[in-house]
Parts: sequence; C-alpha cells; structure tokens
Amino acid sequence: MAPLNNTMFYPQSFFLTGIPGLERFHVWLTIPFCCLYGIALSGNSMILFVIITEPSLHEPMYYFLSMLSFTDLGLCLSTLITMLGLFGFNAREISFDACIGQMFFIHGFTFMESSVLLAMAFDRFIAICNPLRYTTILTNSRIAKVGMVIVIRGTAALVPLLLLLKRLSFCHSHVLHHSYCFHPDVMKLSCSDTKVNSVFGLAIVISTAGVDSVFILLSYVLIIHSILSIASPEERKKAFSTCISHISAVAIFYIPMISLSLVHRFGKHALPYVHTLIANVYLLIPPVMNPIIYSVKTKQIRRVILKIFLPKKI
Repeated sequence: MAPLNNTMFYPQSFFLTGIPGLERFHVWLTIPFCCLYGIALSGNSMILFVIITEPSLHEPMYYFLSMLSFTDLGLCLSTLITMLGLFGFNAREISFDACIGQMFFIHGFTFMESSVLLAMAFDRFIAICNPLRYTTILTNSRIAKVGMVIVIRGTAALVPLLLLLKRLSFCHSHVLHHSYCFHPDVMKLSCSDTKVNSVFGLAIVISTAGVDSVFILLSYVLIIHSILSIASPEERKKAFSTCISHISAVAIFYIPMISLSLVHRFGKHALPYVHTLIANVYLLIPPVMNPIIYSVKTKQIRRVILKIFLPKKI
C-alpha cells in the first residue's frame, strides 16, 4: 500500500499534450516551432549583445530593454526542451520535480517581464513628462536596484505557490493539456481541495501582473496628458513615437496572457486546440516579436545592427 499511496500523493511523472487532432503532423510542426525559437533566441541575444557592446546605448531606456530581452530568453529556454521534444520525438513524459521546476521558471520569467514592462513605462513617463531630470532620476545604481527588485519579486511570489502545489495529491489522470507545465493546468489534475491554491494563485497574479498593468495604464494616461499639452503637432508626434515600441510590447504580452487565463477559468467547453493555440502564443509570440519591434522602430538599435552586418555601407 505504501507505493500506491506515494503514487497517489506524488506522481512520478505527468504527460504533456501536443495539438489535439494533429498528432500525426507533430514532426512537421517542429519546423515552424524551430523557426520561432530561432528568431526569439537570436533576436533577443542580438539585442543584448548590441546594448552591451555599444557605448552610445548605455542609457536607461536600453538598460530596461536589455532586461526585457533577458526575460524573453528565459521564457524561451524554459519551454524549448519540452516543446521540441514533444513535437519532434513524441517525448511526452516529464517528471513531477521537473514539472515543478519548469513552472517556476515559466511563471517567474512571466512575472519578471510584467515588472520590466512597468519599469519601461516609468522610463517613458520620466522621459516625456520630466525630461530635464531624466538622467538624475534614472541613475545606473537605481536601475540596478530596480533589476534586483524585479528578480526578487518574481521569484519570491512563486515559492509559496509551488509549495502549496506539492502538498496536493494526484490520483486522477496525469495528462496535461499543454506542451509545458502550467500551474492552473497541473492544479486541475489534483483530487484534493484546491481552493487555497486557486485563491493564492489568483492573488499572486493580481498583485503582480494585475497591479503592473494598472500602473502601466496610469503612466500612459499621464503621458498622453503631457503630450497633448505640447503646442507643436510635430513635437507631439515625435514624443508619442518614442512610446510605440513599448505599447506594442505591452499589448503582445498582456493580450495572450489574459486570453489564456480566461480560457482556463471560463472556457471549459472550448475546443481542445484553442487551449493549446493560446498557450503557445502566450509564451512564444512576445519573445519573437519584441526584438523585431525594437529593431524596426528604434533608430539607434537599427543603426548599430546594420553597422555590424553591413559595416562597409554604414
């Protein structure tokens, strides 16, 4: 009976799920997934390399952008092995401890990215609303402290959440609905009372991403108010153009995240592949799109990248 009880409370492994109904095409699906991972890893690595090596980019705005690229790299690496293993080699099994570890990194980097987007919104607020004090407010030491707070906040919130998850028993199906370990997905498989886990998980999301989104919105209300007070239409356009990249990054991060949360809580009767599609978009699209957006929209970064690849023409 002891082994049975241990299995009930601590399952040896879970089984990941690809795209329902398209199992025979999983091998072919590795091609677009490899392309997306390649773009995300190379793009964010390039942004980090450019900011680190180019002295002209050693400014607050680009330091925060390097933090965003770092969190995007972390998100990609957190799911790379399980995603490609599942679709390329049908490696569905993941151990319980490995699943907990993957959840820690996925949710941790997600909370960190939310915090970084808030810091970037504050950066744009200072740059537009109080430009004369920009460099005195956002000093290198303060930016470093902000980075430390982001890391501590993202990791500290998850430790009690995962400890609460480990106390649950899993005596039902061990088949997950995604190609990676996602906290609400794992929690649903438990045969224990999960009210505490659900409430605590919701509280963490509200106190991190929820609070961040409110302050980001507030920052842009103040930014727009400040821009509208500028007399020259050309200066208004120039001031607002500095925020386009950040607004795009906020949209591609929060829209998939909110969509996935709504599907998990209210989409019980949604088609299975809807969950999978939104889940993959939630983790892959922001790391893929952020370096593209900032490379295209930010003149300084675009110039340095072109100087690296086309030194004779620049």
